[in-house]
Amino acid sequence: MTIQKATNITWHEGALTKQDREKLLGQKGVVIWFTGLSGSGKSTIAHAIEEELFNRGHLSFVLDGDNIRHGLNKNLGFSPEDREENIRRIGEVAKLFADAGLITMTAFISPYRKDRDNNRHLLEESEFIEVFMKVSLPEAEKRDPKGLYKKARAGEIKEFTGIDAPYEEPLQPELIIDTDALDLAESKDMVIRYLEEKNIIKKV
Repeated sequence: MTIQKATNITWHEGALTKQDREKLLGQKGVVIWFTGLSGSGKSTIAHAIEEELFNRGHLSFVLDGDNIRHGLNKNLGFSPEDREENIRRIGEVAKLFADAGLITMTAFISPYRKDRDNNRHLLEESEFIEVFMKVSLPEAEKRDPKGLYKKARAGEIKEFTGIDAPYEEPLQPELIIDTDALDLAESKDMVIRYLEEKNIIKKV
């Protein structure tokens, strides 16, 4: 649990509500939390959905794990404690984006169930959409787009999720996408259909 250190601070409410911003944008502000092993396709599907939503006139944004570690979280490593703080921070940022009315997608391994659940509790019910990008370890290692599994197997990377650090699968995610079986187009369509069915975006 993160301790509040700042004192003498007050939350300031603006004149506009989240509902006002959603009405302007014609969509619901939500967080789509993609989680899964490295190589499961989290960033790839998130950016494909972002492009699809843009073409349909919707405003969305992808918070990508590697990109965030270049800036906001560049002072964090990959220890369990740093992983927890990494996900805590991005959960707070994602909530702000959702409050602004954006369809916000996060692409992080986020290996610990507790950390993902903590971020779920930051939002209202139905505003946190957990998407488990399911992939077998052999398939993830076969893909290995960044060469990370090879380095982990060689001992060059320590505490690598799936090799010498755990990954806790979601128990009740909103969506499970089996990327061993589904291609990118099929995976993207699953998410888009879910957004339509939940009235987050309009059907076309």
